[in-house]
Amino acid sequence: MSYDRALTVFSPDGHLFQVEYAQEAVRKGTCAVGICGTDAVVLGVEKKAALKLQDSRTMRKIHQLDQHIFIASAGLVADARVLVDMARVECQNHRLTIEDAPSVEFITHYVASIQQRYTQSGGRRPFGISTLIVGFDPDNTPRLFQTDPSGIYYQWKANSIGRNSQTVREYLEKHYTDNINEADAVKLAVKSLLEVVQTGAKNIEILVITKSGSRTPNVDEIEEVIKVIEAEKAEEAEKKAARRTTSS
Repeated sequence: MSYDRALTVFSPDGHLFQVEYAQEAVRKGTCAVGICGTDAVVLGVEKKAALKLQDSRTMRKIHQLDQHIFIASAGLVADARVLVDMARVECQNHRLTIEDAPSVEFITHYVASIQQRYTQSGGRRPFGISTLIVGFDPDNTPRLFQTDPSGIYYQWKANSIGRNSQTVREYLEKHYTDNINEADAVKLAVKSLLEVVQTGAKNIEILVITKSGSRTPNVDEIEEVIKVIEAEKAEEAEKKAARRTTSS
């Protein structure tokens, strides 16, 4: 039997192959990074280079769901657009019925539920995307969640999805600290993306969310961060060389 053709049929070893294929689509998508700090949440994404006649404003990987909640995705862009539209409607429904802003986990749970629903019935396929959902709860607590095509979700301090996400995640594990502030979180996001992005600031997009709102640093600001990172690397290399000379 072709277990990989039917969404609703398990293979003998307990796999749903269509869900695993959706996760493979995520791994082929461009990288996205989320970092939760003490006073801000930072999203960083790898942007595809726009063609000469293409309007780069239509190539978005970060979307706003509500005034205080944002989402980044890796995988099939069209799938992300559909899921974003559904999540935006749910945010407005929550404000209309509860008369209060939704929490980040509430919207994450909704998005994950939609993704899980598309793994359990025939006639449709799973969403080929993973998401990073970030924002501030009504009590001003910063949050970062990740969802997968299977419909599971977890809260993270820092995480990455998409191409080479394992490499970026290992870098974050080594360099993340619990008391990281906004400036250091931005620097860490850029550093981690530079592990997989070779073209520099023009292919990196950063979004900073704070209690008071959100902002997107421009290319020049990201270039300045990259210069600081390169200067720190050069200084560290000099110190290592000096230690080698002293020991020899």
